[in-house]
Amino acid sequence: MASLLLPAPASIAQPVRDNPSAASLPSLGDGQGMSIAAERRLGDRIARDIYRDPDYLDDPVIGDYLQALWQPLLGAARDRGDVAPELAERMAWELMISRDKRVNAFALPGGYMGVNLGLLAMTDRPEELASVMAHELSHVSQRHIARMMTREDRMAPWMMGAMILGALAAGANSQVAGAAIAGSSAVAAQSQLNFSRDMEREADRVGFGVLTGAGFDGQGFVSMFDKLQQASRYDDGSFPYLRSHPLTGERIADMRARLPQGPAAAPGSSAGPVNPAPVAIGSSIMGAAGLRLDLPSGGTRGTLGPMAGGSLPMPARTVHALLSARARVLAENSPDRQRAWLANGQVASASPGDRYAAALSALRLGQRDLALDLAQRLRTAVSAEARPTVDALLLELLLAPTAAAASLPAPQSTLLAELRDQALGGTSRASVLLGAQAALATGQPQRAVSRLQAWVALQPRDALAWQTLSRAYAVQGQSLRAIRAEAEARAAHLDFAGAADRFKVAQGLPAAQRSADAMELAIVDSRRREVEALLRESVREESDR
Repeated sequence: MASLLLPAPASIAQPVRDNPSAASLPSLGDGQGMSIAAERRLGDRIARDIYRDPDYLDDPVIGDYLQALWQPLLGAARDRGDVAPELAERMAWELMISRDKRVNAFALPGGYMGVNLGLLAMTDRPEELASVMAHELSHVSQRHIARMMTREDRMAPWMMGAMILGALAAGANSQVAGAAIAGSSAVAAQSQLNFSRDMEREADRVGFGVLTGAGFDGQGFVSMFDKLQQASRYDDGSFPYLRSHPLTGERIADMRARLPQGPAAAPGSSAGPVNPAPVAIGSSIMGAAGLRLDLPSGGTRGTLGPMAGGSLPMPARTVHALLSARARVLAENSPDRQRAWLANGQVASASPGDRYAAALSALRLGQRDLALDLAQRLRTAVSAEARPTVDALLLELLLAPTAAAASLPAPQSTLLAELRDQALGGTSRASVLLGAQAALATGQPQRAVSRLQAWVALQPRDALAWQTLSRAYAVQGQSLRAIRAEAEARAAHLDFAGAADRFKVAQGLPAAQRSADAMELAIVDSRRREVEALLRESVREESDR
């Protein structure tokens, strides 16, 4: 999935309690027009295509980390009144990751937000990344795409969706982007995506309040602006965010004016969020469901549940460095760059992030044993708060396709069993999925099934979990359940046609296989009817365009 080249939506003017001058700003909309339901349908339509894009990335480790930032921001937006109860209930509030190495983030209709790996890779501290997410969250919470479409009657929802998807598909090539827009019959409306300076300023104001309300240091906004301003001097197309969110001296000055005065406000003085606490990626400390706002404590997708109020522990700088390194390597396909990272991470003065990048680069270069050695040495060197992140990497290395668990040397086999048991006891998405994969690799499919069944009962929109559960059922010879899990994975990505097809296949299994699990068959029958109803609705919406 390419970066969104067109300007991300900007927010409407609302009273901002922490800004006395807010009342003097122009109103950007009256709140009437496109319904929340219509905006959500438009967002779902775009998301369905993004799920199918080769650049869409479901990386549980990075997903958990982004959620550790996203959840407190959502909670702060709710507490401030930026996210009204109806929006909290009916929007998707879903993060989507692109493996694109260019620096960008983008807001989409209906509560979806995209983050490029390149954005995570270029940030040094969690509050910098959180500042961009807060800005985009403010765009989403204020429903500016819907308001823009309301202002311009000729901008039909399908036209807007076509324009956004055209821009996503076009990447950095402006000529291709122009052709995609023209092909969507929306070229005349392209200017409607160029949001005003007032809108961007308000997104800054609201985003700053959300960022600090979530407990992050507001310095993150300023340091991120500084990075982008420096990048603008030599941008070669690697910073699409600069085109969709052009910086002005006024915006930068406004952010600086919002910071408290004194030594604590000095640039670069912040070590992370206010009252920082460690986040354990890949351990039991994280409760959010990877890429979705499904909450193990009982919240459902699209709602701001108990954990969204900022109670999740916030990442420390070392953890951020490790995940930034992960993003950098996953976004890069050049063996020369990977070899350079491998060499850089082996020098005595290498930072933890450099060592992490070296280990992951070694794996991608086919040097698994070297990767394991580097990761194990990193594990002994990092603090306790960062160790779960390294443990997740070690599990990934031990589960690499180049290795068969049965043929691992005794020390590696012992380590795999230790990390498997630790992960299966965790509650983070990365823990659950890596632990289940390790259970399958070590010939314990029932442990994978038990853990994944409990997970998808609370996280029914987790496609990767359903796919892994399907593999576990297949190993056990439970064909009906395996096919049903495949169908649920497709439904989770809004592929209702594919899901309906798999449910039909499950219903068409030989009678002996169907009758052996009457309860599961009843679930299949019910879910097929539900999915087919959703499919008919989506087809009707397409025909109404």
